[in-house]
Parts: sequence; C-alpha cells; structure tokens
Amino acid sequence: MELISWFIYVVLHLDKHLTELVAAYQFWVYGVLFLIIFAETGLVVTPFLPGDSLLFAVGALAAVDQTGTLSAVLIWTMLIVAAVLGNELNFRIGGVVGPRAFSGQFRWLKQEYLFKTQAFYDKHGGKAIVLSRFLPIIRTFAPFVAGVGGMRPGQFLKFNIVGGVGWVSAFIWGGYLFGNVPIIKNNFGVVTIIIIVLSLLPLLWAALQSARESR
Repeated sequence: MELISWFIYVVLHLDKHLTELVAAYQFWVYGVLFLIIFAETGLVVTPFLPGDSLLFAVGALAAVDQTGTLSAVLIWTMLIVAAVLGNELNFRIGGVVGPRAFSGQFRWLKQEYLFKTQAFYDKHGGKAIVLSRFLPIIRTFAPFVAGVGGMRPGQFLKFNIVGGVGWVSAFIWGGYLFGNVPIIKNNFGVVTIIIIVLSLLPLLWAALQSARESR
C-alpha cells in the first residue's frame, strides 16, 4: 500500500521530481527517460509506468531549463525513437508468443486487458495502433496483440511510426507551450489527473457500449 501511495505521489509531482532528476543526473536523464518510455510501450508487464503525464512534464521542463541540460528537440527525437522501438519489441514478442498469450498459460498477463485490446484492435484495424497511443493500458497491449494476430511487420511499422510521432509530439510540445502557464504550473498535480482522466474516457465509453450491447 505504501508503494502505491509513493507511486501516486511521484506521478502527481512529476514536474518537481524531473527537476531533481535533471539536477542529479544531468545528461544521464536522457537515458532514464528513454528507458521509461521504451518500457511503458515495449513491455506488457509495465503498463503502469507514466506516459502522457511524463511527456507533458518533460516538455514543460525543457521550456524553462536553465542548466542547458534538456534540449526540447533532442528529447523529443529520442523519445519518439523510444516509443517506436518499444512498440516494435512488443509486436515481435507478441508474434513469438502467439495465441498462447490468450490460453491462460501466462498468468502474469492480465487477461482482461488483453481481451479488451483485442476487441479494440478488431474494431479499428491497423489504425488501432495509432489510436492506442493515446489510451493508457491499451497503448501497452495493442502492439502485443497485433503481433499475436499476425499483422504484417511492414504494415505495423507504418502505423507504429505515425502513432509514435503523433503521441510524443502532442504531449512534449503541449507541455513545452502550455506547461508553464501559471495556472497549469501551479496546479500540475490537478493537470496530471485531468490528463489521466481524459485519456481514460474512451475506455470508459467503450466499456459502457459493450455493457449495453451485452444486455
């Protein structure tokens, strides 16, 4: 319980913790951020890592960094690469694991997340890879499910790049342009919650629709 409380505290105060991270590790912070985004998109066991809020906070910090450590263009480019490579790894793992992922053999995978992602993928096809970038949890499982479903690598790569560029750009540059507006900067925790809630709304809407159809 203490671990969960600590994690929530860190997420809600990402702006402060990022400032401390840059001060402590300086240019090594690029590697730390790369690994977080890579893991959040590339490993089905880490869907809990911050994505949208982290990118927004990084963009906001890059806009006001006085140390010269964070370059907005460099961090934007690196995190696009991290997001694309993460999805590609996830896709490849799904291709290797195959249908066994849905057989219950892998108990460490939350089956309900996989099934929801598969339904989302079946409904939207290839563009689900792009849309899923903006949906927590679904973002982590979509490339895995695409691999399980045998999507062509070339087709996946195309959607992967478009989605990765769009996702990272939207939040990095959104944070860069608006993250230091006083009302946002002084209420960063509230803004983080709003970002999370807004990103979860499509999932809630899909769940409600599914419940209505099942009735």
